Amino acid sequence: MASKVCPWLLLALVLAAVAGCVTPAEGVAFDENYVAQWGHLQVNQGMEADLTLDQSSGAGFRSKSMYGSGFFHMRMKLPAGYTAGVVTTFYLISQPEDGGRDEVDFEFLGTKDGNPMTLQTNIVVNGSGYREQRLHLWFDPAADFHDYKILWNPYQLMMFVDDTPVRVLQNLTATVPGYPFPAKQTMLIRASIWDGSDWATDKGKARVDWSKAPFTAGYQGFNVDACIAGASATTPCDSPTLWWNGVGYRNITTERRAAYDGMKRKYRHYNYCADRTRFNNTMPVECSYEQ
Repeated sequence: MASKVCPWLLLALVLAAVAGCVTPAEGVAFDENYVAQWGHLQVNQGMEADLTLDQSSGAGFRSKSMYGSGFFHMRMKLPAGYTAGVVTTFYLISQPEDGGRDEVDFEFLGTKDGNPMTLQTNIVVNGSGYREQRLHLWFDPAADFHDYKILWNPYQLMMFVDDTPVRVLQNLTATVPGYPFPAKQTMLIRASIWDGSDWATDKGKARVDWSKAPFTAGYQGFNVDACIAGASATTPCDSPTLWWNGVGYRNITTERRAAYDGMKRKYRHYNYCADRTRFNNTMPVECSYEQ
């Protein structure tokens, strides 16, 4: 005799099955928006890309499209243990990569056992960089995946670790002569792992220990919330109808301001705008405004 299934249970099973067929935005496969670029890259079931560094090569991938604005993000899990000299990245960069490029960088600079990881952010505008800020992360980025995000629109550039702002740059180009903001060039998304022994950890004093190789970083979250640039674009990338260009994303909110100020007090340990010796007391123009 067949067992009896209660109507409410049957309905629940049907709803669960339907829900299971829905692919969320976070479930976009790697090859929908990205392509392998070089080195040791393995894509696992389409949903995670592992980049590996050994003595023969590092690895990298890039987006298939160029973008003119957006709220970019990547989930990353860094190599564990002694990773001095190992640089792991997620960034935006214009093309071609000549002297006039724009770039927005997350760079993880490796660590010695027991020390907190240093995250360096940098912004390059028209080929002019050297705008490094560095902070110690308040968690172990090798223990689990975390979100790293870049909000880039005509009004501001904000970089986040999970939901905490770690860098803010307003677009003041209309009112401040010479103010640097990456507003004129489209950019693609890149990620990589490579040997930065000459500079990354303790200014190059702690180098890659190849006896601990290979070093593998995991990447997830391959959906892209951004405006694809090009002749086929139906909406201009500065359009206010794009949600990341909306009113709520044009200035830092009170809540984000509080989180940003707290992060700077507790975790930032280098800001180029505080390095007067480096610039011989002639500071970059943007340093007169909050960084």
